[in-house]
Amino acid sequence: MTMRERIASGKLFTDYCEGLPEDRLQAKKRMLAFNAAAPDALDQRSSLMNEIFGKETKAWIEPPFYFCYGTNIEIGEGSYLNFNCNFVDDTKIIIGKKVMFGPAVTIATVGHPLHPDYRGYMYADPVTILDNCWIGANVTICPGVTIGENTVIGAGSVVTRDIPANSVAVGNPCRVIRTIDEHDRKYYYKDREITPEDLDEEAGLR
Repeated sequence: MTMRERIASGKLFTDYCEGLPEDRLQAKKRMLAFNAAAPDALDQRSSLMNEIFGKETKAWIEPPFYFCYGTNIEIGEGSYLNFNCNFVDDTKIIIGKKVMFGPAVTIATVGHPLHPDYRGYMYADPVTILDNCWIGANVTICPGVTIGENTVIGAGSVVTRDIPANSVAVGNPCRVIRTIDEHDRKYYYKDREITPEDLDEEAGLR
């Protein structure tokens, strides 16, 4: 078994062989170029994103954006990452379509053994976020977590376990507090109501 195979299988690993340091160096060069690109250099930023992820990616990412490899990240069409997101992608991070990230979200696929004698080793478990999720500002998502579609994770939460679809979940550790329901179709914030008239007015201003 190679070191890369050990990483993919969740076994203990170190990352100083098999071209892994060279891959991270190339990723840092792409990251630097993306974060330094002018705000109106949209074609350049789009091209750099395709290089970072190793495939065409139709998402919007606000710089600065930080990652280890980039090529282990998949981001679905229409997703949005606000500034200062940090993705530790030693293994797969899979993000669905139309997922929204607030500022300073951290996704960590890597952990270390608790005992100090072995803490120099790492292990990696993939993170999956399904379609139409909203991940609030300063959320941390830990290795191995899956978040179901349409779910909202409240700002500042630390997600240590799977969260089901259509949920509102908050806290440290993050827990489901309720399900998204018809009330949320009627009200967008506290007692502020969603009405056809208001949506028409907003659309007319675009």
